[in-house]
Amino acid sequence: MSDIVEATARTAQGTVRGAVERGVAVFRGIPYAAAPVGARRFRGPEPPEPWEGVREALAFGPTAPKRPYAPPLDRLLPDPEVPGDEWLNLNVWTPSTDAAGLPVLVWIHGGSLLHGSSAVPVYDGWAFARDGVVLVSVNYRLGIEGFGLFPDAPANRGLLDQLAALEWVRENIAAFGGDPDRVTVAGESAGAVSVAALLATDRAAGLFRRAVLQSGAPAALAPEAARGTTALIAKRLGVPATAAALAAVEPEALLAAQTGVTSGGNPLTGRNSFQLVVDGELLDRDPAEALRTGAASGVDLLMGTNTEEYRLWFVPSGLTERIGRLKLRLALLKFGVPNATARIYRANRPDATPGELLGALATDLLLRAPLNRLADARVGAEGATYVYEFGWPTPVQRLGACHALELGFVFDTLAHPDTRALTGPDAPQELADAMHRAWVDFATTGDPGWPSWDARRPVRFFGAEGTESADGTDGPAVVLAPRDDELRSWKRD
Repeated sequence: MSDIVEATARTAQGTVRGAVERGVAVFRGIPYAAAPVGARRFRGPEPPEPWEGVREALAFGPTAPKRPYAPPLDRLLPDPEVPGDEWLNLNVWTPSTDAAGLPVLVWIHGGSLLHGSSAVPVYDGWAFARDGVVLVSVNYRLGIEGFGLFPDAPANRGLLDQLAALEWVRENIAAFGGDPDRVTVAGESAGAVSVAALLATDRAAGLFRRAVLQSGAPAALAPEAARGTTALIAKRLGVPATAAALAAVEPEALLAAQTGVTSGGNPLTGRNSFQLVVDGELLDRDPAEALRTGAASGVDLLMGTNTEEYRLWFVPSGLTERIGRLKLRLALLKFGVPNATARIYRANRPDATPGELLGALATDLLLRAPLNRLADARVGAEGATYVYEFGWPTPVQRLGACHALELGFVFDTLAHPDTRALTGPDAPQELADAMHRAWVDFATTGDPGWPSWDARRPVRFFGAEGTESADGTDGPAVVLAPRDDELRSWKRD
């Protein structure tokens, strides 16, 4: 402790002590809600107990119960585990606790609602604080603890946790130099799905001014479609599918049953999984419908996808090679892909294998096309909409511009070994500089540095820097409606 430069901040629950690291004040493991164990298990989040004196905030807090990613993804997506019960905690990086009125970015991690935490090194918030933004990263309940659907417990508990974290930010962030009226909420993958749901619920109104959706589209299931995973886990354990029954099951046994039911498959080809639920209370309708019909129309929105999202799941598992023409045809029938759409994708990718063609179609069907439809629906809204595409291909395992690759660029953490597991050792720092700066500028001013979405449908392409923009001038690569023939072919009446 003697060689640590301390930093302190006073929250509503008590004083926390962090540390100054390379000129940035860092606070880790601050509880924003009470530990969801014992009598609180499967309940909505409750306020944390206040404490006397000074609470140490030097180490990441406990992570929600989870298992590592299954091989071979575990080597590409390191997922630290911190033991303990106080899973509902957050971390704060700030330029200074003596500052005031700084923009705030709240990060909600991805992981299919089964994996991930705020302790993942790729999400280190130091660079954001270095550049004048207070970065807050959040843990929330995962799997059946956070998203299992029961008749005797509130639905969407993990989403309720995220709301509680945002409410904590509203109440406490000024003590860390942040402005509660300049909050941007951002997330990737399942985190982006969560952010979209937050945009769609009235409960979140006023908690943030801007939002970022990275590689995740608005989605939620009807209750009858969401019960299956919970029922299968309960059946495996031989107990009723109720919160009361499962609360009596040891956490490790529950986690083992959850892993057995949800293993296999991937987010694009499907599996037993946990999803947000249209519960009639927190979410009274599908978030995609809500956002397309004007919900959160005054919130500035930055969103986009990676060019080859599918390669994270298809390539390491060997799925790309296992998909032949017959499996491709069956998958197109399952997804309901129009014949005209399939023909366009084939024509645009004459050298693609059946597995690569299916991956491109699934990526756009589930991610890129829904986000473009949302951007189209927001033309003329009070809040501006900005769209990006990340296209830099990693040399690691032929993964290309795959899912999650952009994270190290957004957070400017390319030097960390865990980031390099996906990017390799020679990822271009100039691309990280450009992408990180866009996120900083969006959180600070609402303008990431390229034209907002309109009838021309401009997209900022993050790939090889130094290319010309759409109007032929030097500057960031802005592409007008890239691969628009593909996107328009998905449109339904």
